[in-house]
Amino acid sequence: MGFYALLTEADPPELDLAFVADDTQGKGVGRLLVDHMLGQAREAGLAGVRVTSHPTAEGFCQRMGAERVGTVGPVPPKVTWERP
Repeated sequence: MGFYALLTEADPPELDLAFVADDTQGKGVGRLLVDHMLGQAREAGLAGVRVTSHPTAEGFCQRMGAERVGTVGPVPPKVTWERP
């Protein structure tokens, strides 16, 4: 259904990856993951979490209470692969 990776040792702490399967999107799975992630962050003593997302996730991030603070390019650069 979905998963996330929270980097608690990063500065600032960061939601590194989040995924919800296509067939479960729009059914509350993402909200459950975010609620769980925020609970884990609080238990770790974190005051907040940075999220770097794809532009298509902007509405979801806003609904989850995130505040847009900037735009960054991919770091490190993405690599494209093909296999014949």
